[in-house]
Amino acid sequence: MRTAPIPNSDTIGLIYAPVGRDSKIAASLLQEAGIKARIVSDLPSFAANLGDAIAFAVITEEAFRSADLRAVSAWIEVQPSWSDLPFIILTNRGGGPERNPAAARLSEVLGNVSFVERPFHATTFISVARSAMRGRRRQYEARSRIEALDEGERRLQTALGAGRLGAWELDLTTNELTTSATCKAIFGRSPDDAFSYTDLLAIIHPEDVGRMQTAVRATIESGADYSIEYRTIWKDGSVHWAEIRAQLYKDRWGKAIKLVGVSADITDRLKAEEHQRQLNELLEERVAERTRELEQAHAVVMAEVSQRERAEEQLRQAQKMEAIGQLTGGVAHDFNNLLMAVLGNLELLRKLAGDDAKALRLIDGAQQGARRGASLTQRLLAFSRRQDLRIDPVDMRALVFGMEDLLKRSVGSTIVVETLVPDDLPLVSADANQVELALLNLAVNARDAMPDGGTIHIELRQSEQISGTAELAAGSYVILSVADQGHGMDEETLKKAIEPFFSTKELGKGTGLGLSMIHGLASQLKGDLKLTSEVRKGTTAELWIPVSISSAAQPELIVIPPQAAGNASGPKRILLVDDDLLIAMSSADMLMDLGHDVVEAHSGTEALEFFGDGSAFDLVITDYSMPGMTGGDLARAVRAIAPALPILIASGYAELPPGVDLDVARLGKPYTQDQLANEIAKVAFSAR
Repeated sequence: MRTAPIPNSDTIGLIYAPVGRDSKIAASLLQEAGIKARIVSDLPSFAANLGDAIAFAVITEEAFRSADLRAVSAWIEVQPSWSDLPFIILTNRGGGPERNPAAARLSEVLGNVSFVERPFHATTFISVARSAMRGRRRQYEARSRIEALDEGERRLQTALGAGRLGAWELDLTTNELTTSATCKAIFGRSPDDAFSYTDLLAIIHPEDVGRMQTAVRATIESGADYSIEYRTIWKDGSVHWAEIRAQLYKDRWGKAIKLVGVSADITDRLKAEEHQRQLNELLEERVAERTRELEQAHAVVMAEVSQRERAEEQLRQAQKMEAIGQLTGGVAHDFNNLLMAVLGNLELLRKLAGDDAKALRLIDGAQQGARRGASLTQRLLAFSRRQDLRIDPVDMRALVFGMEDLLKRSVGSTIVVETLVPDDLPLVSADANQVELALLNLAVNARDAMPDGGTIHIELRQSEQISGTAELAAGSYVILSVADQGHGMDEETLKKAIEPFFSTKELGKGTGLGLSMIHGLASQLKGDLKLTSEVRKGTTAELWIPVSISSAAQPELIVIPPQAAGNASGPKRILLVDDDLLIAMSSADMLMDLGHDVVEAHSGTEALEFFGDGSAFDLVITDYSMPGMTGGDLARAVRAIAPALPILIASGYAELPPGVDLDVARLGKPYTQDQLANEIAKVAFSAR
């Protein structure tokens, strides 16, 4: 801390002279020079007034000649390092110590002495006083700088202590290393231990010492700050991390002379960072694991949602197809009834036409149109699963081989038909005619998909035993596959492919019932139709048909000998029941043309009235779908009255509704007169 101000106009010059006149003269001259003066009367007072605030002291030679100067000498010896108080001695004998031995003694005791010989000129005294003042001022300035340096040093030491930093200095000329106690502790040494630059290099980890020396050289060469972290090995073998920072100092010629820096032990910090890193990694792993769990849960939920959406879509599709099937079946059934009337009347009309060629040609044209309409209704009924099927054990191998010529003629010369049929295939339960029609339809579709020609691959194979799916029951199946290399279908088109009246062909070149008919046939056979397609690569259709339970079983046929057929088909009294007047009239005409006696009824209730009045009949032919009382209800009522009476049910549907289990003959609509006669003969022969 500063003890006195820098000398100014208030600075005191201390004067001690036994002769009062000398004191007054000196004081007066100092006043003229603007310097305050303090006069003391004895030596003890003089010694007591000495201090940092005194700029200089003026004494006479005779005042110190025989005086005890120990008090003054003691004060001079304990002056601060910055202080060297000037003394002006007024002497009667000029010259230096060689001419004035007393002056030599005073110089030894007082140190900083200036002599002024009496008598002196005022200017000389003032000049010496001002010189002493300037010297004292420089001492005060030095004190201020020293105090500032001391303050900075204290602050630096405080900062180093607070930061647990060790100070060090390396002399680059001698490689002498100077370190603080804290610095030694950072390198595992006690404050009293010697610690040289060689000792430092010895404790640096072998893997780091080369890197440390390279960094030192780089700092010396470039002048950049020195900054490095390296490991040290203490005497107990433990490994610690030290962080070193330093700056390069150069002399006035730019030569590097020393490195001055600080060091810190960062072992705990690095351990904390490593621990934090491990915690972060653990946290990241847990977050990643939790994220995976959430993603998996989300995937499960989305899969369930997707599955539910697919199920809902399948349900909507099934409901739509069911609704379309019901509508299609109803329309086809009614259309069958109309065709029944048309075909029956045309057949009778042909007999009446005689040899009229024009009439016969017109009738043949009308019959062909009606038969095409009947074929169309069969496709509609196949889609709605209501066409009349004859399920028998079928050899698919023989069926495919038997159709090869027909298929090749149907697809044309630009198409190559390749078949792959194994030798050991079981029989299937199917309607051979309907399967042939389905195969022909698939081949024609494949041909139309390849307008520039190509190859159709037809393959038969047996599936593995399946446990059952939503589309297929458990069991084994024979798969009829038809594949083309055509333009294919996209996903949206593939979804609509089996819908009735949907077609990718040009207007007028397809009914849109081919695939829907095959799908309906597959469903009635308890199988499935599977379609796969890829745009510009082709389409594959697979018809899955169940293997026959008894492959060796043969269909039961009723063989009617010609004589028995003639007797059985003789004139009979037949009750014809149909709510449609056109069909009833047409059917009655065909029966009467065959020679039978026909009684018409247009409802089940009306038909039962004929039994109430005692009428006897040889056969009852009834439609199934009638309002009020169906054909099934009528058959049960008739059996209750006449158990042995033959009954023939004519219907456009393939199957009777669930719950109707009747042992009656069946005749599918529309039928010809020959088919009607044949069924009547079978019923009559069976009744015998």
